[in-house]
Amino acid sequence: MTGVGLVGYWPLFSVLCISHHQNGRSLYCARMQPGEEFVLAYIHSVNRRPVYDTLRAAGDHLVIVASRFDSFGAGMPDGSDGRLSVAPDGWLVYRVERPTPEIVVRVGRVAEHTLHIKGEALALTQLAPPGSPLRLQVARVTILDFIKGRCVACR
Repeated sequence: MTGVGLVGYWPLFSVLCISHHQNGRSLYCARMQPGEEFVLAYIHSVNRRPVYDTLRAAGDHLVIVASRFDSFGAGMPDGSDGRLSVAPDGWLVYRVERPTPEIVVRVGRVAEHTLHIKGEALALTQLAPPGSPLRLQVARVTILDFIKGRCVACR
């Protein structure tokens, strides 16, 4: 095999991969540049209000950047640690900046989990039925896998 042929098998692209947490099957893959952000939106289970969690791709992991929400309630940050501010639009912003290797989300029955990425919105119920645990992580894939639409590094 030539050096050019080997390049197709070298993991070059960083991607956001969503896979089934229990069986590892890849369900969604999107190319991500370091520092690129996306949002996971949902309806909070207690106060029934929208929450927008901003996440960032950072090398081989994710960073939980911040949460935006419009009202306080049980299970919501209260700002006692000083990381809560009010945005110009009146929404509350809780700065987190916490690195994590992955995020596991159980697709909600009423939460309407929606991934906002690259100008698109993807309801997680399009990937798996409610109750399914999904893993979000940054992975590296080869050129060939990316061209073929496979996200094998997430398995």
